[in-house]
Amino acid sequence: MTTVIDFILHFDQHLLEFVTDYGSWVYGFLFAIVFAETGLVVTPFLPGDSLLFATGALAATGALNAPLAAGLLVLAAFAGDTVNYSIGRFLGPRVILASDQSRVSRLLNRRHLQQAHEFFERYGGKAVVLCRFVPIARTFVPFVAGAAQMTYTTFVLYNLTGAVAWVSLCLGAGFLFGNIPVVKNNFSLITIGIVFVSVLPMIVEVLRHRNRTNRGLG
Repeated sequence: MTTVIDFILHFDQHLLEFVTDYGSWVYGFLFAIVFAETGLVVTPFLPGDSLLFATGALAATGALNAPLAAGLLVLAAFAGDTVNYSIGRFLGPRVILASDQSRVSRLLNRRHLQQAHEFFERYGGKAVVLCRFVPIARTFVPFVAGAAQMTYTTFVLYNLTGAVAWVSLCLGAGFLFGNIPVVKNNFSLITIGIVFVSVLPMIVEVLRHRNRTNRGLG
């Protein structure tokens, strides 16, 4: 766990090392991480926003090709959500409706998955776009979209919109601000700030839900 935290907080340094040691292979590395973070339910802990920010910062120095990196990362984000949707469409109903305590049910946490399903039913396709900017949520929402049997063509539209918006904003922010001395020298704090801002909408929604529940009980 310590290694994972260090990897996320100092991803700018690790990414620079990868560029130095492996050259153009780093593009495949970036593609794989974004694909796994968005496409596999069991890897929501991988860096997403911070990876895009660090990539943008390196692209601004010329160490990476900005258009190539942006195109590959959009493709990775789009493909990841598509795979996640397909997995959810196949497994979701079985997990949600499962009455036993199988290993799969415990791994995906049936109660939490049901809550996510209800959230998706309430907010519709907007969740696919908005949750791109929320760590962990962006890993589970495509799965729930599949489980909820969302029309595939509609999902593809929201998926593509979210992928382009997420990569463009995070990569663009890194490109414009990542090499400012105060940002570069305090990347760990910037990473924590990015994560906090990303999960803030989720925290607000949880507090609102708790407030509505308390009022109902009152």
